[in-house]
Amino acid sequence: MNTSWRIPLLFIGTIIMFVVMGKTSAPLKTTAKYKNIVYLELAYNSEKADDILKDWGSANIEVAKINTYFDFIFIFCYALFLYFTSEKAARITNSKVGMSIARGTLWAGILDIMENAGMLITLSGNGSDAVAFATAFCSAIKWVLVVIAVVYLLVVILQLLFNRKINLLFI
Repeated sequence: MNTSWRIPLLFIGTIIMFVVMGKTSAPLKTTAKYKNIVYLELAYNSEKADDILKDWGSANIEVAKINTYFDFIFIFCYALFLYFTSEKAARITNSKVGMSIARGTLWAGILDIMENAGMLITLSGNGSDAVAFATAFCSAIKWVLVVIAVVYLLVVILQLLFNRKINLLFI
């Protein structure tokens, strides 16, 4: 079965959703002290989360909810894009570590879904210290896994460029 379409299609989906989410979260960037939803992702207790919600106000809480719903589509695209790209890079370089990193991107997607659930609970006014901590914990691990995958891919791409084998990523 020809699967060469997966990586480009998921890359395009990731970029499209990145742009969509940037546009839908624009009101947070102009009116609030906490100008990014990442602040809520990493709010590790209810006091911090409540401070962010108070700063955003009810209109921007709705903006954050919409942005979080769009994030589910983004998660699907970026997690699978990173997985398939890392998995292909690992196969090309015969790297067991790379295969582990690829699997880690799927865990990043799962953690991102759990993080979104926690944020939606908080955005709906039902947050608690436990919800805030669980959300921040999932978010922090997700970010570590994503950064590891991106660094791994950059290293492999540079290695393939240096060895004049970059075309292997695209076949």
